Amino acid sequence: MKNLTSIQSSKSKPAKLAALRQAYQAWSQEPDPLARLTKRLSTTLSLENQLEIIAEEISASIPFDSMQYRHRIARQDFVFSTGVGGPHRCEYRLSLEGNHYGILTFHRRHKFSDDELSGFEMMLSAIICPLRNACQFIAIEQAALTDSLTGIGNKRALQEELTRASSLSDRLDAPCTLILCDLDHFKRINDNHGHVVGDHILSKAAEKIERAIRNSDSVYRFGGEEFAVLLPHTDIQEAKTVAERIRGALESIRVDGGETPITVTGSCGIAAHLANEQTEQWLVRADEALYQAKACGRNCSRVFASIP
Repeated sequence: MKNLTSIQSSKSKPAKLAALRQAYQAWSQEPDPLARLTKRLSTTLSLENQLEIIAEEISASIPFDSMQYRHRIARQDFVFSTGVGGPHRCEYRLSLEGNHYGILTFHRRHKFSDDELSGFEMMLSAIICPLRNACQFIAIEQAALTDSLTGIGNKRALQEELTRASSLSDRLDAPCTLILCDLDHFKRINDNHGHVVGDHILSKAAEKIERAIRNSDSVYRFGGEEFAVLLPHTDIQEAKTVAERIRGALESIRVDGGETPITVTGSCGIAAHLANEQTEQWLVRADEALYQAKACGRNCSRVFASIP
């Protein structure tokens, strides 16, 4: 004889399945704007695609003239904007479990009503989890492309950017130049002062190089004490000026070393991208120019194929 609990459980299963079937039908028909919004957001981890979906779905319920989103993710600013703004706005700081996930702003020519503001808050409560996932995905991607010591791009990031820059240079017939910069006699610093001091100097060097280049340029830790600087839309003569500015910046580094401060110099090799050139060949030519600089006594810059 079945006990009462088993009988009740057996009777409840059809009811639960019926409720599940009813919920699925409602969900698949998407009559609910919140359900439709979250369902669409779940299809992508691209933050830009999510924001396009958010703008489209919210505008269907609450008209607005423009939407802007801004957030800093993994040392990079992410900005998204759609539409043309009006004088009235409402702004929301997006947070979940104590973590910040950007600022979302809506603009309109006429004032938002209290009901519309409540509607925004309901829609935002539905987007915060998918938006968090997209932000975290970007952070994970950036971590894989970032040197953990200096915070700049690593060798993998350089390889990806070289491929992109080569393709763009060929397509637009625009100059693009690569500088390889090596800290001179760096092994002596590690041997005499230890790797902690050496790591500190590497971090300082990355900071100095970043400050010495333009916003359109990018710096990477190529390996060990070697850095790479990619200069889009830059010819050899302009790159030589940048290389000399980098050397001057490195010479300004001063680290406490006891009686005398620890200083450092750098050697630079410069190579312009050639039409239809493979990235490996481009790197080899820049490395050859760097070898020339070191052979000439270090603390200088050389261009590939130039006479020392």
